[in-house]
Amino acid sequence: MDTALTTEQHEIRRALRDLLARHGGPGAIPAAVGTAEGYDPALWRRLAGDLGLPGLALAEEYGGAGCTATELALACEETGRALLPSPLLATAALAAPLIAALGTPDQRAALLPRIADGTLTAALALPGGSLATALGLTGDNRDGTWAGGGRAGGIQARGKEGERRLYGEAGRVLDGHSAGLLLVAAHTGGYPRSRTQVFLVPGDGPGLTRTRLTALDETRPLARVELRDTPAEPLGADDTADAAAALAAAGRTAAAILAAEAVGTAAGALERTVEYVKTREQFGRAVGSFQAVKHRLADLYVRVEAARSAAYHAARDPESGPLALAQALEAARITTGEAVQLHGGIGFTWEHEAHRYLKRAAGDELLFGPVHRLRDHAAERAGLFGPTTAASGVPHVAGVR
Repeated sequence: MDTALTTEQHEIRRALRDLLARHGGPGAIPAAVGTAEGYDPALWRRLAGDLGLPGLALAEEYGGAGCTATELALACEETGRALLPSPLLATAALAAPLIAALGTPDQRAALLPRIADGTLTAALALPGGSLATALGLTGDNRDGTWAGGGRAGGIQARGKEGERRLYGEAGRVLDGHSAGLLLVAAHTGGYPRSRTQVFLVPGDGPGLTRTRLTALDETRPLARVELRDTPAEPLGADDTADAAAALAAAGRTAAAILAAEAVGTAAGALERTVEYVKTREQFGRAVGSFQAVKHRLADLYVRVEAARSAAYHAARDPESGPLALAQALEAARITTGEAVQLHGGIGFTWEHEAHRYLKRAAGDELLFGPVHRLRDHAAERAGLFGPTTAASGVPHVAGVR
């Protein structure tokens, strides 16, 4: 596969890396996550206004750059490298594609330009506690069981068309505490004809309570969203749209983008570790001069580059997004764990940048994984395993006798 980048793609990466080097970095993280938004609003305005990051993958008619998921993945690789707290993933990779896929012309015209210029942030509120399952990454989302289902559970939509009101709650909503717009998946149609539909809820809507949660990775703010008789507007012209299919399609693209971000996280941790072992001395010589350390770093480099190749391929072909995400999350977990080890005692310090990278890798796998389930569901979708044989109880492998 040809993974060569175009001149424009190189320029996007260079401009973003330069901006983050001047205004971001590990030293700026504590101040950013301590804000009410959970990120630096001034830096976000620069990323949106100067570089147009939220609109990279949006059509030009909506104020976007008219690029593809590849450019957005490259941008997220750089934000992952810097551990940048920002609403980019929740807004541009999760919410915007759903609005573009399901929204009416009026909804797209009203919302997407504001997302493109950074004045509107959005979050995807999915009940059930498993974002990965709802997006079809670790299981089939078509039956709606991930959202509760039945007479109760999850989030319920009641009332007539045009007068919908939502009841229920969603936990672990990425950037849900600060987003100006919530895309809420709710049950509608009554029992037993219940089906899942996506609704639009303003961040200041009546009956809406949002509570920021304590998260393992403080650069990934999570919130609990509670809805009590909250007015909502259906996303789309009617309630017959296949919300599960749209969520799964958005999930595969988001997986490719998140894979690139996880690669950036792994690469950032590896770069800082290489620099550290050049200066840290033991037994009168730099730690990095020991052959065993060189071998460990070389293995990590190969792992990161392999994950990067998979992520770039997935950005061009989102069908492979879940597998690329599994490989990238695994690379990030292993690389950041080795980074802590090679930093020695200081690497175990909670506030040290090596530990921040480790928490990002662990938090992402908890939110979008686990790795083995990503691979298992990808294998099922590909038809790799046939039905279990009655005699042995062992799954039949397609093409193998």
